[in-house]
Amino acid sequence: MKVDGGVGWELDKVGAQAQELEEMGYSGILTAETSHDPFFPLLVAGQNTSHVDLMTSIAVAFSRSPMTLANIGHDLNAFSKGRFILGLGSQIKPHITKRFSMPWSSPAKRMREFILAMRAIWANWHEGKPLEFTGEFYTHTLMTPFFTPTDTDYGAPRVFLAAVGPLMTEVAGEVADGVIIHAFTTEKYLRETTLPALERGFAKAGKTRADFEISYPVFVVTGQNDREIEEAKVATRRQIAFYGSTPAYKPVLDSIDAGELQGELNRMSKQGRWEEMGQLITDDILDAFAVCGPPDTIAGQIKGRYGDLIDRTSAAYANIPKEDRVKIIAELTAA
Repeated sequence: MKVDGGVGWELDKVGAQAQELEEMGYSGILTAETSHDPFFPLLVAGQNTSHVDLMTSIAVAFSRSPMTLANIGHDLNAFSKGRFILGLGSQIKPHITKRFSMPWSSPAKRMREFILAMRAIWANWHEGKPLEFTGEFYTHTLMTPFFTPTDTDYGAPRVFLAAVGPLMTEVAGEVADGVIIHAFTTEKYLRETTLPALERGFAKAGKTRADFEISYPVFVVTGQNDREIEEAKVATRRQIAFYGSTPAYKPVLDSIDAGELQGELNRMSKQGRWEEMGQLITDDILDAFAVCGPPDTIAGQIKGRYGDLIDRTSAAYANIPKEDRVKIIAELTAA
């Protein structure tokens, strides 16, 4: 199992952070698109590392065009000598239309076409195929030598797609190289909803599970003593409640017979009752979403629950000493 770790957005600090993660045994370095660009830190990380993967987890696809991301993806992959993974997500309609002022419709269908359009562009650059992509949402039919990259030794980057619902998950299985599972996922949902959807996508593309990677950022509740573990539980309950307030995520709660909780969490979120929301997450619900216990139990629990399901994880446990994190990483990567 591969273990990924994140770096921040402060570019003057990213190099040292990336070096430390590589030295600790991490397999990949992640960035997220929140209040800053997700690509610049990976450029710095690439300058300061030699073998770890560099992945956006995630970059917002629909705020950009396929050509824009094809260029960025190509450049980062060429610069890092084949280590870049373009992790994409759709975001939700209000952000796409109101924050980015971009169109929104049929997100799974649009995402499928978006990735296929990028692949057509890369096929033109790397294989010399004519650029003749005409779709419902995107059209790319013009490419001249002046705009064609020449540093093509490392080919196109891998593409991972973030997905929760079965439609987007099926798209990931069909057109992506991997899927980024949302942290708000239960083992039961993974087995009963996610994997079957991926298999449907594999069948459409003539792929197998061996051609694909599943990345899942497991919720980890740990600490150096009972007090710290309890504090981590409180914080994780609030995070689970925050995600659970999203109507689109109700099927995940349904997987553990807690779907009725979604409406109440949604109402409380609109009232700003964030701390109270966490109190609705019972021990059983917490256990369904999170791995809980002292540091020396974490790797074993992750392997026991997800070892046959996932290929990489980005579990967060920064509240324990570095030596404990190194041990967890070593145990998981040896699995």
